[in-house]
Amino acid sequence: MPDARFPAVQDAALDVLRRVWGYPAFRGMQGDIIGHVAAGGDALVLMPTGGGKSLCYQIPALVRPGVGIVVSPLIALMRDQVDALRQLGVRAAYLNSTLDWREAQEVERACELGELDLLYVAPERLVTPRFLDLLERSRIALFALDEAHCVSQWGHDFRPEYLQLSILHERFPLVPRIALTATADAQTRADIVSRLALDEARQFVASFDRPNITYRVQPKDAERRQLLDFLRRRPEDAGIVYCMSRGKVDTIADWLKEQGIDALPYHAGLDAAVRQANQDRFIKGEGVVMVATVAFGMGIDKPNVRFVVHMDPPRSLEAYYQETGRAGRDGLPAEALMLYGIGDVVQLRQMVESSDSPPAYKRTERQKLEALLGFCETARCRRQTILTYFGEDGHQPCGNCDTCLTPVESYDGTVAAQKALSVVYRTGQRFGVGHLVDVLRGQATDKVIEKGHDRIKTFGVGKDLSKQEWQTVFRQLVAYGFLCADPEGHGGLVLTEAATAVLKSQETVRLRKDPASEGRSRRGTRPAGRTAPAPLSKGDEELWHALKALRLELAREQGVPPYVIFHDATLMEMIHAKPDSLEELGELPGVGGRKLDRYGDYFLDVILRHG
Repeated sequence: MPDARFPAVQDAALDVLRRVWGYPAFRGMQGDIIGHVAAGGDALVLMPTGGGKSLCYQIPALVRPGVGIVVSPLIALMRDQVDALRQLGVRAAYLNSTLDWREAQEVERACELGELDLLYVAPERLVTPRFLDLLERSRIALFALDEAHCVSQWGHDFRPEYLQLSILHERFPLVPRIALTATADAQTRADIVSRLALDEARQFVASFDRPNITYRVQPKDAERRQLLDFLRRRPEDAGIVYCMSRGKVDTIADWLKEQGIDALPYHAGLDAAVRQANQDRFIKGEGVVMVATVAFGMGIDKPNVRFVVHMDPPRSLEAYYQETGRAGRDGLPAEALMLYGIGDVVQLRQMVESSDSPPAYKRTERQKLEALLGFCETARCRRQTILTYFGEDGHQPCGNCDTCLTPVESYDGTVAAQKALSVVYRTGQRFGVGHLVDVLRGQATDKVIEKGHDRIKTFGVGKDLSKQEWQTVFRQLVAYGFLCADPEGHGGLVLTEAATAVLKSQETVRLRKDPASEGRSRRGTRPAGRTAPAPLSKGDEELWHALKALRLELAREQGVPPYVIFHDATLMEMIHAKPDSLEELGELPGVGGRKLDRYGDYFLDVILRHG
């Protein structure tokens, strides 16, 4: 439990925030979390990406005597955070496989001598006898267990090595521990508490709302064109495009380069040196598009990712929330676009049903998939749907997602559903959507005639709907569980038991009409006060580019990402405030004392020249 020094450590923490990071006050729950941990309490923190989780352990580590040990699963995250901390004058280091034995030995020596404020380490290394012995010889301020959802078998990023981290409580019972994650439903949260022995820890659960992200879901309709249209409206923005397979990553990345987009591939099949070089260019560059499998992203600390596109849907809402949360970490407007079609729905269902996982695990995976498909097909506010899934009820429609900007029309689709289910049955439950739609619309193709399907009762009964509309009907019937893929895996659709009630008119089916393309939806009215930034004047636009150019030059000189110098949000503060002295510049959020000393003259000169 925290000790009686709580008010004193809170004051000390606020002083560190202002002096080192340059922010005037804590956001949301940060103050309570930091005060609790700095005073010696254990904590479990659920806070959305971009909510300031890192400060919740970094500041207590500076307030408490000793070194803060941060358990991080990815090398990229360690490197980015250490680079950023060193810019602030914080004594930070990491121990991972990128260091040779001499460098690692020097870091260990600094830890033992109390010359470090924060030390980042992978879970595999932390539980080795050598590292545990080092901890015994060092003064430890706290243990921070980042990406704590990795400990849960129910989570989407389960890592077995996290299961060993309970040893910290056994070996160092008096050292406070803080476990942090951006994504955990109730089941995953309970698993974290149990497996990390955090039963006595205070739980801090912030809202999962990311109001600066605009969520959009579109049916696939020439997906490459949809992607290119989206990217060409954002020519200077950095973003991530997720694909389900390595082959698709390579294909999409190559094609985007042919279209003049600065795109790079990332997946586990690439040579390690190529993968690392691509990641570095994305992190340190401006306006780069990373086309990747989900192997890329966790621990990427780039705050100005302006969009995340899913070319294929993920397997759960947790994964979707985690992956889209990599956009807009700086709090500025960002977008999340998911493209999905009936093939994706069929494939996702097959992946769950064909798995040889234990029944309990398969049941959980089935529930998670149903929640994701419900999110894709909903006519409700997307943000409300996400927040309800994570246990937050009572939110009003956000006014900043596709279903709010362009409300979705739903209708009684029982008759259409009966026609669709009937044609599946009458054609022998062996054919895919393309052929079934041809039969419904009375298209006497060679295949339809060859199979004799121009002579069945349902031939031509669906002429009232277009091909695209029928594809929408079939997609929703698969999503709602009335149809599934044939068990032999030949691509045909078969009826499920649930279809019987629909065919017998014992159940009503409500379907949604897919809205028009994004271009049309973007013309919807966006309510004031959400995420749309005020447009910059011509002079401010020139200042914006000048500040970014200076930041990039300074970053390249040091070999660090530009955002390590200043975040986009801090540059925007400079544009709005236009300080005319170092004193005024130092008062802006995100400009701490160390950065003011190092960079203040350079940035003030640019501001005054464009003033």
